[in-house]
Amino acid sequence: MRKQALLLAALLASAAALHATELKLAAVFTDHAVLQREAAVPVWGWADAGAEVKVEFAGQTKTAKADATGKWMVKLDPLKTSAEPQKLTVTAGKSSVVFNDILVGEVWLGSGQSNMALQVGKAKDFEQEKAAANLPLVRMFLKESPTADAAQADGKGSWKVCAPGTVGEFSATLFFFGREIHKTIGVPVGLINASVGGTPIELWISPEAQHASATLKPFFAALNDEKKKEEAALVEAKRALANWEAAAKKAKAEGQPAPRKPRNPRATAASRGDPGRLFNGKIAPLIPYAIRGAIWYQGESNTQQPIAPFYKDQLPLLVKDWRARWGYEFPFAWAQLPNYACESDRDWPTVREAELQALALPKTGMGINIDLGEEKNIHPKNKQEVGRRLSLWALGTVYGQKVPATSGPLPAGSKVTGGEVELSFTHTDGGLVAKDGDLKGFVVAGADKAWKPATARIAGEKVIVSSAEVKSPVAVRYAWENWPTCNLYNGAGLPASPFRTDDWK
Repeated sequence: MRKQALLLAALLASAAALHATELKLAAVFTDHAVLQREAAVPVWGWADAGAEVKVEFAGQTKTAKADATGKWMVKLDPLKTSAEPQKLTVTAGKSSVVFNDILVGEVWLGSGQSNMALQVGKAKDFEQEKAAANLPLVRMFLKESPTADAAQADGKGSWKVCAPGTVGEFSATLFFFGREIHKTIGVPVGLINASVGGTPIELWISPEAQHASATLKPFFAALNDEKKKEEAALVEAKRALANWEAAAKKAKAEGQPAPRKPRNPRATAASRGDPGRLFNGKIAPLIPYAIRGAIWYQGESNTQQPIAPFYKDQLPLLVKDWRARWGYEFPFAWAQLPNYACESDRDWPTVREAELQALALPKTGMGINIDLGEEKNIHPKNKQEVGRRLSLWALGTVYGQKVPATSGPLPAGSKVTGGEVELSFTHTDGGLVAKDGDLKGFVVAGADKAWKPATARIAGEKVIVSSAEVKSPVAVRYAWENWPTCNLYNGAGLPASPFRTDDWK
């Protein structure tokens, strides 16, 4: 009888072991992590259902009970800044996990497409940057999770310490932004890189938020139309390619030159995928990791007509959706698209305007980059200045530091007087400046909507625009081209944003 009881106990213990959940933390917690200072810090993971979990860090001990699914979470009380490495210890029963070299400072999330993903190793002056990269208090977490059909509870990635041997893999825009924060306020900085090249904004917003948006219903209709066109074009391209292969084979056999190979159309349908998939795979697993704020560099993949006009609804939706899911209104800024001589069917001014209009949201900012582009390179290398301009906004508005300016000039209204249009601006720090000669980049139109080159002059903190060809002006546009010639700056050396005073299609 006793042997039977012992056997039954052994079998039960074995069964329990088979169903046990390994004690683990969310993937964003690893050695070298940076935790957000001066805020309640969620720490979460998984253990056996019902297990008592103990979390120890910086003299605090917090406990939680794993729910029926094994999920548990504690919140550390607001932490003081610490550049001294500390241990994060989590215990559940006889299982224990220890992470080393944990710092407390400022944490920022960076996301977007290829210009956020572009690494320091591919930015300008890499050898100089590499030599100066001994910055052990700056760390970056690279989010390695793939796309997903549904919001994921956990992901993949690891924290790396900034050093000459690692900095080449860091997101350049995010690193140069964070480096300025670290150098100015002197605290550890943690940077989370969740970005993927070639991706449109609809992949980064939760599918629930997008499908609940009445303003995006026409977008999905347009997107479906574009997908059908692309799919039809791809079918035709495959047929043309098969015909070409046969013709090329015949030409080779006859000793004749091969015909020109047909071009493969851009597979917009394939590159766009299903809305929300990158939110599900890369952003959802990070929530609710404590962050100070987020920066965003994206938009290139949304410049195609008829998709581009919807960016004015999509960018604010992304900001609101992420903030709602984190549970607080964290600061959020973006890099406005730079100048670029792209294909004629691309509309960069409309996306830049959407980025400008999104500043109506509270606690937002924008780095203006209309002078940082490269005519034939969609990935301009001067990410140092992109990051610096975003850092000026963060330092001046988020951290209350004294900076030359937090933005370049932004439009603040217009007034028509006779044959002239008077334009007002904010962020004229140090006064408006025409860089390298007379003002350029302005056009004016009358009621006939015919745009004519304009003469522009600075009058204090205003710009006066007129044209001999437009006796009764109605509207003005500035830098309203994919690759504009423009030179309006403020005294702090920051360029003015492209803008228009009309709302014509």
